Amino acid sequence: MKFAFICSLLLSLPLLFSCQSSSEHVNYSPTMINSLYLDQQFTKPALFEIESEQDIFMLDSEMITLVQDKLKSSYSPKKKATLLLEHIFSQDNIALSYTSNANVTAREAFHSQTANCMSLTIMAYALAKEAGLHVDFQQVKIPEYWVRNGQYNLLTGHINLLIKTKKNLDKTTIYGANALQIDFDPYVLKESFSKKIIDKNTVLAMFYNNKGGQALVDASYNIAYQYFKAATQADRFFSSAWGNLAVLYKLTHNEKIAEATYRHALRLDKNNYTALANLAILLRKNQAIAESEAIEHKLQAKRKKNPYYHAVLADEAYYQRNYPQALMHYKKAIKLNNKIHEFYFGLAKVYYQMNRLQAAKKAIKMALRLNKVKSTESQYIAKLNFLNAKQLN
Repeated sequence: MKFAFICSLLLSLPLLFSCQSSSEHVNYSPTMINSLYLDQQFTKPALFEIESEQDIFMLDSEMITLVQDKLKSSYSPKKKATLLLEHIFSQDNIALSYTSNANVTAREAFHSQTANCMSLTIMAYALAKEAGLHVDFQQVKIPEYWVRNGQYNLLTGHINLLIKTKKNLDKTTIYGANALQIDFDPYVLKESFSKKIIDKNTVLAMFYNNKGGQALVDASYNIAYQYFKAATQADRFFSSAWGNLAVLYKLTHNEKIAEATYRHALRLDKNNYTALANLAILLRKNQAIAESEAIEHKLQAKRKKNPYYHAVLADEAYYQRNYPQALMHYKKAIKLNNKIHEFYFGLAKVYYQMNRLQAAKKAIKMALRLNKVKSTESQYIAKLNFLNAKQLN
């Protein structure tokens, strides 16, 4: 389950959307930061209120009762964590399912039974804290990975939870037998991605960043601004939110402040390649060709071995109906990593558009073989049945 934090024009405007954080602490003046806000232009809509930290993490009486009934205080931390996971996904209990745009609070996730990565993790954190577990948020450094939402490609990230199974452990010694990870993505658990503990303020900034990203996709620009600003205030070093604020400025023709905001995002995190790519697009539009080309060459060198980058190029080509180009890029992505089911599904879509139905069926079957998510399996089976029926006709 990869989750969500826009790439084109190279693609459509890279917006960093969801569970990602990576920033270096940089000193800067409050005056400079305040100059990057446009409060007078993006006024808060009437009756609109941003969720508070308490709103996001609060449990209601039903959730507290669940913890008291199912996660007895006498249980070991490992048993509590295991029971918590089982209860979240059991069809007889919460039966939670994943929805990429379900940016909701812990209570909303619990009662609506749908959540994305961020909301799942927030809900599990709140329940674990109520159960007396020693729990931390972790950022997982997965490769750049994009998913399309309409005209936008959304760059995703990933976080999980770390449960300490013994008290008074130093954060440098919590791995191994003395800790347990709660991660909703079996692929991430199998890979040796680097991780770091992040604080609750950063998670709060991620939540607001997600909400702002969805509002931006929906063209609700005033609401997007309120959330992106809240994200930068929850964690002033959260580069991703500054990069998204710059995307908003560019979309609303505030290009001068957009450039300044991109550059600030990059001061906070020089590896924020999404902000860097968007800066290059803006510079090229404004005829700063030399700097734009230098950035593009740097990004190409960084990304050429990332299969997900080729997949997003394929997706963009597909969106533009350039099917031969999409086919080339999906094949390149698969050559770099032939274990990702989404690549084969993308390949199947391209083959279908090219009227190569047998090749499309073969690609769907490979996607089915590699996929581990039940809801996605149903989708792939439906597509395969459609192709079978299409061939019979």
